Amino acid sequence: MATTAITGAQVFDGEKALGVRTVVLDGRKIRQVGGEVPDGAEVVDGRGATLLPGLIDAHVHSAPGSQALALRFGVTTELEMQGLHTRENRAHITEDDTVADIRSSGFAITPPGGHPSELMPEGFRPAGDLPPVLPLMPFSTTPEEAVAFVPQLLARGSDYIKFMIDDGSVEGHPGLPMLDQATLNAGVAEAKKHGALTVAHTLTLDATRMAAEAGVDGLVHVFMDRPHTAEIVDLVAGAGMFVVPCVCLNASMMGITGGDLAADPRVARRLDGKWAETLRSSYGRYPQGKLEDVLATVRALADADVDILAGTDASMAETFFGGLAHGASLHQELGYLVAAGLTPAQALRAATATTARRFGLGDRGRVAEGLRADLLLVDGDPTADIGATLDTRAIWRRGSRLKD
Repeated sequence: MATTAITGAQVFDGEKALGVRTVVLDGRKIRQVGGEVPDGAEVVDGRGATLLPGLIDAHVHSAPGSQALALRFGVTTELEMQGLHTRENRAHITEDDTVADIRSSGFAITPPGGHPSELMPEGFRPAGDLPPVLPLMPFSTTPEEAVAFVPQLLARGSDYIKFMIDDGSVEGHPGLPMLDQATLNAGVAEAKKHGALTVAHTLTLDATRMAAEAGVDGLVHVFMDRPHTAEIVDLVAGAGMFVVPCVCLNASMMGITGGDLAADPRVARRLDGKWAETLRSSYGRYPQGKLEDVLATVRALADADVDILAGTDASMAETFFGGLAHGASLHQELGYLVAAGLTPAQALRAATATTARRFGLGDRGRVAEGLRADLLLVDGDPTADIGATLDTRAIWRRGSRLKD
């Protein structure tokens, strides 16, 4: 693989703006940040552009073609929050530089009949082939069952352990079977014994409190059933938790479609008809929700120094999972974070360095010597205008430039 020098671009290294720097890629890694262009290097003219780390979507569910779609939008890593791509099932993705890399929880700990079973239409079967190793289904109703499943999930290649805490009230299915506090506490404690990161699905304030009291490391939703209180913000902040708000998912649950995003020419040219149709739809399951309350909660959490991570909950190209599309929706999420009161630089950190740090991905998320050459070059300056992240000029995954 040839040496590449990206010259003349402003560099945002995942944490801060560095000004104009020459960034040299040597094979799959970043060789230098700053300095001169090495002899014989292929030069990419970055004048008028900003070089960013490849983006990381901290909450997805995979579908056929979804990793390729994500990469077309500069998302070089996706974190699967229920799915098939545990370590034993993703070698084909790890070595394919035309698709986003992936990490996965495997399947989440939830009771039989619990979330997300209520989201699937009767008789629905997802498209795509089954993986070589079928996933472990860790259905749990007792502390003993949850404890027993944690080491099994880790042995089967889960990168972190997810717990579903959902009574179905937001999705229009109140009374859905849900983990109780004792089962949640036991499962989280067992994961900590094994040194595993824990995350929780929490769409309500009460579920958020349960996760915090159990010692969960991170929330992969922000609650949407009521405004925040000082007490819940202090609880999350005091526990050192991170939060992946997935504002674009909450908006979709309220019936807000991704139609404006789908109509953006920068997005439309990268979507096929099925994904465009999905993006123009919405979940529409919680119309009584208030987006302004969700944005205010995100702002309050950020003001309390809670780590905010950017994620979307993008899933399949199906209208009942509407309002979201892999890759595209992460750019919308960045816009929502800025609307909530984060600066563009804080939003960019949420999709790069902060997510890498909280998920232990020490080889990516920053533009730094020795790290993976996962990079996104965009026209303009997204540290001033977050919308510029969609003005793609070039994308690299492990030093391999994605073909237009």
